[in-house]
Amino acid sequence: RAPYNADSEPQTFEELEPISRSRSENYLTVGESIDPLDWQPNVTADSIYARVVRQVEDRNASIILLHDAGGNGREATVEALPRIISYFKKRGYNFTTVAGLMGKTMDAVMPPVPPSKDGWLVKLNFFFAEATYWGSHFLFSLFFVGIFLSVGRIVFMAVLAAIQKKREKSFSNAVDQPAVTVIVPGYNEEVNAVRTIQSLLQQDYLNLQVIFVDDGSRDNTFNVVNDFYRSTPNVQVLSKVNGGKASALNYGISHSGTDFLVCIDADTQLKSDAITELMKKFDSGNSIMQVGAVAGNVKVGNEINMITNWQSIEYITSQNFDRRAFDLLNCITVVPGAIGAFRKIAILEAGGFTTDTLAEDCDLTMRLHRKGYQVRNCTTAISYTEAPETMSQFLKQRFRWSFGIMQSFWKHRDALFNPRYKNFGMIALPNILIFQMMLPFLAPLADLVLILSLIAAGFGIIPPSLHQIILYYLVFTLVDVAGAAIAFSFENSGTIPGNGVQQHVKYSRLLWLLPQRFIYRQLMYYILFKSFNRALKGELQGWGALKRTGNVKRVAAV
Repeated sequence: RAPYNADSEPQTFEELEPISRSRSENYLTVGESIDPLDWQPNVTADSIYARVVRQVEDRNASIILLHDAGGNGREATVEALPRIISYFKKRGYNFTTVAGLMGKTMDAVMPPVPPSKDGWLVKLNFFFAEATYWGSHFLFSLFFVGIFLSVGRIVFMAVLAAIQKKREKSFSNAVDQPAVTVIVPGYNEEVNAVRTIQSLLQQDYLNLQVIFVDDGSRDNTFNVVNDFYRSTPNVQVLSKVNGGKASALNYGISHSGTDFLVCIDADTQLKSDAITELMKKFDSGNSIMQVGAVAGNVKVGNEINMITNWQSIEYITSQNFDRRAFDLLNCITVVPGAIGAFRKIAILEAGGFTTDTLAEDCDLTMRLHRKGYQVRNCTTAISYTEAPETMSQFLKQRFRWSFGIMQSFWKHRDALFNPRYKNFGMIALPNILIFQMMLPFLAPLADLVLILSLIAAGFGIIPPSLHQIILYYLVFTLVDVAGAAIAFSFENSGTIPGNGVQQHVKYSRLLWLLPQRFIYRQLMYYILFKSFNRALKGELQGWGALKRTGNVKRVAAV
């Protein structure tokens, strides 16, 4: 008989051709006309019996197909069989085998295979059959686990973000403005540095100092910045031997004389009220924990092509959305390098920015949690950063992020599931482990399972769980889009760089979400694999520098 996944009533050439080929090799094909589907889970003997009787009466059929299944084992089929035999015998039917129907012996119809000749082939066939069976089940299991975890996280984060949004305080304008020093580290930033400092000098925060630290740039960064701001009293331009971003930040901190610091990237422009908004968050209210750091709201300022548009969506739906949610639980893991405010004493107590990871901002944030400081989020402190504009630059940046976060996680692994560190140890670190280090390996498998299942269905091989795969994938996609829409709704405020006009984030951009998510999953798999490979080899990785274009549009005063 044809395999279970082939057509029992062949009609097309593709269905008839294998039968014709087998007949030419002296095989006979036996079909069935009664199939009670006794292989279905939780089937009962009564339902098997009723289906057989109904099909015989409806079709006048005579060949019954029973499987080596039926219920949880074979008990349902075994229990139904005597009733089926009794029913048909009472109606004058005779039961026979294929050999009996042909008037031949069993050995003539099914000659035994000589064990000495084809034994290895039988074993090989059995091995591949078992590997295919368990391999497909393993893939399906990973698919369902990945979908379940992804949907659960989206819902969990959306609920937290919504609660945090509702609880956000409406601060009045602060009367007291303590002195703040903005530290801007730069390496080969002659294209952006002057404009970045200019946006700082346009801040509505009056008590402000700026320190620009050139980290041994190979271009003309130091001379350009120094010549432009030589006569500006509240701008200090420093230069040092190249040592990386963390080293440059520490150098700037050592030259600062204020209790509060704001650290930004040299390719970043701030809205004119950004520092004012950041400083409001240092009021810890009734909390006994002092606020040690405040994360700002980073947006992409150079949405000029598909890659930068996709990053803009990611900043809104992933990074900023996650920080909003984790703000509620005081377990933000990254105060972004593009915009973050700190108490100087908190940085010093935590040991400053360290040079042993590529994610110095993530590592410092984790150490602040361990020191007992609050880390807050400020969605109204908006900065616009220059995102990578080419795929090679994007992969370079994301590898540095991924590898750096992996280093930071490993550095603080003793806090994982440690109740001493509260939500940082019980929620934030497990989130990194599961959703940033493990799940990205499973995510492409979900796409692979769906694609392979659809391809198999196209060839008439219908996986038993195909409808579940499609259903769960659609549920995941819909929940993902809904979560992204919620994130977009939270971002519907502020100005777009270049015109200062109050605009809303366009929901039509969600159309980019599906291709962005699909391709991002494959890219993150590659990046994570590369990071793990580099970590296992124990290789070091430098800070590096991205090619700057200066395409971040100037932020209008607001």
